[in-house]
Formats: sequence, C-alpha cells, structure tokens
Amino acid sequence: MIVKTKKYQLTPKEFIKAGLWSIAKEQWWYIVFPFLLGCVAFVLPDEKWWFIIPAILVPALYTLFWYIQFLGASQMEQSKMMFERMSYEIDSRQILIKLNERQGSPVKWEMFKKVYKRKEDFLFMMGRGQFLLLPYKIFTENDLRFVESILNRKELIVK
Repeated sequence: MIVKTKKYQLTPKEFIKAGLWSIAKEQWWYIVFPFLLGCVAFVLPDEKWWFIIPAILVPALYTLFWYIQFLGASQMEQSKMMFERMSYEIDSRQILIKLNERQGSPVKWEMFKKVYKRKEDFLFMMGRGQFLLLPYKIFTENDLRFVESILNRKELIVK
C-alpha cells in the first residue's frame, strides 16, 4: 500500500522552530550543564558571578548560533525547493518527495535515524539539523495509522 498525502508547504518559521526543537531534544546537555554550573554559585557566594554569567551566556549563545544557522538555511537559494508545495508518497521501501507529477526524489528509510511523533506532526530526523516535517493534517486517518505502523515496524518512532 502507498500513502499519498495532500500537498504541503513548509514555512521558514516552521522550519526554524522544528530545527531548534530537534537540536534541543538531541543536545539537551548544552543547557543542563551550564545550569548546574550556575548552581555552584550558591555554594561559593564570593565568586558567584564567575558561575552565573557563563550559565546564562552559554545556552543563550548556543541557541542563537543554531537559530542563525536555521534562519540562514531558510534564506539560501539552494534550499528554496524545501519551501515549495510538495506531496509525499510513503510506502514500506521509501518516502517519495514529489514536487509535481514528473519531479520527485526518493528518501530510503535507512537515511532516517529516528522519527519523533509530536502533538501535530512527525519529525523525521536524518542528521543534526537535517529533518523532514510532515504534519498530521496532510494524511487521512487511515493513512496516518498505516504510516505509524510502518514507523513502528522499522523501529524508528520515538514518542
């Protein structure tokens, strides 16, 4: 069975938001460790600013760095195709990303590391900052269950 989705256009705002979410999910320690460093300030009250300032700056600068990366990627000429209206054909072998009836590119399941099932969409992770975002609204209810069963069989889904 092949699942054919409705056409969907990813906006740069959604791309940046999903990208930051994926980085935060995979690299949470860049926020936790500086926070723990800031907690040391309560133990050493005389030297507290040497711990509090990095505890605030490191996560803020790291988040800003990734925000600029995703913002820049959404503005590049090479990535304009990512933000066009596309449809998707999903089966047990691959996901076919179709720009129109004649133009498309397949993505094999082996390219995906994991898939996050979020509140409103699937986030297919390929690498750091590389992902495919498919909202539930482009699927019918039966197609959504079928895609979820494929993801469970491939052991890719993370809830």
